[in-house]
Amino acid sequence: MTDWTELDDRAVAAARALAADAVQRAGNGHPGTAMALAPAAYLLFQRFLRHDPADPTWIGRDRFILSCGHSSLTLYTQLFLSGYPISLEDLQAFRTLNSLTPGHPEHNPARGIEMTTGPLGQGIASAVGIAMAQRFTRGLLDPEAPPGTSPFDATVWVIASDGDLEEGISAEAASLAGLQELANLVVIWDDNRISIEGDTAVAFTEDVAGRFRAHGWRTLFVDLAADGSVDVSALGVALTEARAEAARPTLVQLRSVIAWPAPKARNTGKSHGAALGADEVAATKVALGLDPEASFAVPDDVLAHTRRVGERGAAARAAWQVAYERWRAGNPERAALLDRLVEGSLPEGWRDVLPTWEPGSAVATRKASDKVINALAGVLPELWGGSADLGESNGTTIAGGGDFLPADSPVPGATPYGRVLHFGVREHAMGAILNGIALHGLTRAFGGTFLVFSDYMRAPVRLAALMTLPTTFVWTHDSVGVGEDGPTHQPVEHLWSLRAIPGLAVVRPADAAETAQVWAQVLEARRPTGLILTRQDVPVLDRTAGRPAHEARRGAYVVAEASAPPQVLLLATGSEVQLALGARTLLEAEGVPTRVVSMPCLEWFAEQPAEYREAVLPPHVRARVSVEAGSAQGWWQYVGSDGACVAIDHFGASADGAVLFEQLGFTAERVAQEARDVLARLA
Repeated sequence: MTDWTELDDRAVAAARALAADAVQRAGNGHPGTAMALAPAAYLLFQRFLRHDPADPTWIGRDRFILSCGHSSLTLYTQLFLSGYPISLEDLQAFRTLNSLTPGHPEHNPARGIEMTTGPLGQGIASAVGIAMAQRFTRGLLDPEAPPGTSPFDATVWVIASDGDLEEGISAEAASLAGLQELANLVVIWDDNRISIEGDTAVAFTEDVAGRFRAHGWRTLFVDLAADGSVDVSALGVALTEARAEAARPTLVQLRSVIAWPAPKARNTGKSHGAALGADEVAATKVALGLDPEASFAVPDDVLAHTRRVGERGAAARAAWQVAYERWRAGNPERAALLDRLVEGSLPEGWRDVLPTWEPGSAVATRKASDKVINALAGVLPELWGGSADLGESNGTTIAGGGDFLPADSPVPGATPYGRVLHFGVREHAMGAILNGIALHGLTRAFGGTFLVFSDYMRAPVRLAALMTLPTTFVWTHDSVGVGEDGPTHQPVEHLWSLRAIPGLAVVRPADAAETAQVWAQVLEARRPTGLILTRQDVPVLDRTAGRPAHEARRGAYVVAEASAPPQVLLLATGSEVQLALGARTLLEAEGVPTRVVSMPCLEWFAEQPAEYREAVLPPHVRARVSVEAGSAQGWWQYVGSDGACVAIDHFGASADGAVLFEQLGFTAERVAQEARDVLARLA
């Protein structure tokens, strides 16, 4: 780099020392990678990343994802040096309670942290989603602009580790990124060949660059040299070429020495995940030309120099603003759309397009969801999505939306700005990519697969909940009602497994009418949601004896009231609500006043005022029966020790779905009998 100075060398040395100091003070952490990556991260933040520390959420910014979240100090030190709202005191509080510098980065865009990372592979996969969202958003707002000229063109930068690229999700996501020709994506791979167990040769010897080339990526190689010296010129050339690449994503293979220049800890497994020790930290500072007695020391002239990135960021934002204002003036309707997307609001009258169905008709909730998606797509241009090769089964295809694929794709109907996503059989990557789209922030995407395969994508679902992202997971084929495909495809434990994730709304509508209403709630609530939908047809319920379907947005409501003060409460979700209604008919004929409560979302219901919850489930009515074609695990909190659960706590079988329901006791008569037994015990 022709403008690289002695102050830059000193800033890199300070960053290395800060990483060593922070882990030493905390007593634990990952110093080695942060020390090794200091020159690369510094070069990126100071010379390449388009960002403005004074406006961290500027929509014209590049995005930076630290996929190797264990090396959080790689990010924290650069945020501090660049002038983001992270102080030296925050670095000193590394890994302590309520600090701004937890052990792994936690989503906080206002402080420059774009994503929660730590589970390896998730960051690089979500970065693919961010890059896809940038392209789709450009198509919404500025599709005619030549490449590189739109205010909505930006680069997604990633630093990833060996561990990230060992995780299978990285291969899933990289394969899709190459197919999509995401030239706006640059991944810097820290090829230090060290993990907790030592040399990665014990488990990881493949030709990684060759793998990425096979996926359709450009690959570049930079060696930081065996002696740990910083060849910023070569790295700068590589990053310049990567940013200029117009036809494919780029992997920059960066050969580094972990924990450089620690005399004893460098190139060791110990330096990956443990404090270096006071003596080694002091010796490292001597090697860096720093005072071994000083901790968290950043000279004023060095800090003044690094903070000048704010001036460059402000200038970049000002230049961008000129182009942006010119775009707004020439595109008033698109500008109004952008304003709405930034605000996160929905257009006036959007609910009017929600479809309706006649009571008594029979519709699978997956097909009802398909109809809702396509109705909403007409008024919500920001809505897009697809599935993991199950679009027809999941009902996740926007008719006429075009396939989101590069312009040179041989697929008929391919368009770089299409609304139909094809993830292939890559459920894990799909979940992370959906999170990336949500992190980008302007559009709403959904992705579908069978409920039983939610296991493959649990890590991104959990991260969506951690980050409170408005990610929508569409999970169909929700029970043993799947039928002949058998127990491998029949979810049993999945509903309660997903309900165990804090912050995730698990929504299982009873019929088509509820499906439309819960979709509306999902869009308004802007929180991570799993929609659980049936394969088999279910009747559209007659609600004349209870509350209307829009009450489903409250999580639970009385779908059929008792003829007198209720003696029994029947609680059900999804396709089993019809069984509860059938049982109510039997019990009412016997003179037992019975209330049926549809409970599509226990999480939404738990958020209702206590008065509402007690009105729906009166505490004094102890005779309760839950009905759900899955594990009984959590239903006891609602039915209590006096109640009963009609559930399935073993795997299913290969047979017609209706036969299985009958054989497993999912019948109106069985539900009624359980209620009778509960009443008898309470008598």
